[in-house]
Amino acid sequence: MKKNITKPSILPGFMELLPSDQIAFNKMLNIIRRNYEKFGFAPIDTPIIEKSEILLAKSGGDTEKQIYRFNKGDNDLSLRFDLTVPLARYVAQHMSSLNFPFKRYQIGKVFRGERNQRGRFREFYQCDIDIVGNGKLSIINDAEIPSIIYSTFKELGFDSFTIHINNRKILNGFFDSLNIKNKTDVLRIIDKLDKIGLGAVKEELSDLGIENSALQKIIEFINIEGTNDEILNALNKLNISNETFKTGLDELAKVCYYIKCFDVPESNFIIDLKIARGLDYYTGTVYETILNDYPSIGSVCSGGRYDNLAEYYTNQKLPGVGISIGLTRLFYQFKEANIIADNGTSTPSAILVISLDDNLEYTISVANKLIKNNINADTYLEEGKVSKKLNYADKLGVTYVILIGSEERETNILTLKNMKTGEQFKLTIEDIIKKIR
Repeated sequence: MKKNITKPSILPGFMELLPSDQIAFNKMLNIIRRNYEKFGFAPIDTPIIEKSEILLAKSGGDTEKQIYRFNKGDNDLSLRFDLTVPLARYVAQHMSSLNFPFKRYQIGKVFRGERNQRGRFREFYQCDIDIVGNGKLSIINDAEIPSIIYSTFKELGFDSFTIHINNRKILNGFFDSLNIKNKTDVLRIIDKLDKIGLGAVKEELSDLGIENSALQKIIEFINIEGTNDEILNALNKLNISNETFKTGLDELAKVCYYIKCFDVPESNFIIDLKIARGLDYYTGTVYETILNDYPSIGSVCSGGRYDNLAEYYTNQKLPGVGISIGLTRLFYQFKEANIIADNGTSTPSAILVISLDDNLEYTISVANKLIKNNINADTYLEEGKVSKKLNYADKLGVTYVILIGSEERETNILTLKNMKTGEQFKLTIEDIIKKIR
């Protein structure tokens, strides 16, 4: 009787990588983690499954439609759709045990039941950092965030990138000075400028009922350009008396000043009055990071300041500031743009130890010594011809192999072969350790 075989497949919108790509992905993840920790952010790891009442406490609309929700027994459960809501629950729940300002990072998978399309994922990694205050949080924390973005993307291998900065209070105060009531809708439209273009923005603002005189002032305002100092001076010269506007302008000036104190070059950050971040969540500073050589990718790191992280879970006011890197989407876009090239290796091992005559006891001991000296090493344990073993090493993409036969076992002088150049060396295990390190 013929066995029924189920065709192996995964759901659309889920990423699954071969080892060579997974190694590259993990390298990016580790660089991000290392930079977060370098600036003193502590790791946390919240459950993938949360109570639905927690995740939906301040959500609705599209979020509720996209959430993966199910029942298990009497429990109404959901898969987390971001890392911010779990952070809010976490801080409210553990407040008495945390030190404030609380600096945390979390790297983990989130899930959204979005419509399947190229480059959009239903399961993806987010890499978040947040600084949360208890009652208040100095605006200088907003200046530290760009220094972390700068450090991270420099180590990822990029020199030409720009952190675009704005302050929602400036925008809200400016709209108040024009007597615009539906500020949230205007912000959402402005935030789409780079995607839909100036003409479409004008049309959508007009459809909102914005009068021509106010519309013209909005366009002139968001097109203020120059150096950071020139933009700040231009904003001051507007002589807008609105208190929200003046507060936002003061905050933005301080953030720009202290960003320079954190040694971020001014060539890597710029005030951009078009940046609004469409979410109502943000109340002050906002950030978007663009790779200058790959603008079509869009923002690779974004976030901002919020007034009250956990308002739905506690009466304590918890202001904060944070950013997020959508690592899965970013990796996909880097691969599509050939920013990440195939490095030709599908193993984390630097070296493969091969027995020429299938005598494995000594071979295993050599590999063990490499591993104990913090060198990633693999051992070929199968029987076969030497050509087959070398072909395996070549397919793995390892740089070095150690070849061990009777002569090597007797003399303790090993044959080290560079698989990239074909060079061979006769060395002791101690010399090999020094060379590989």
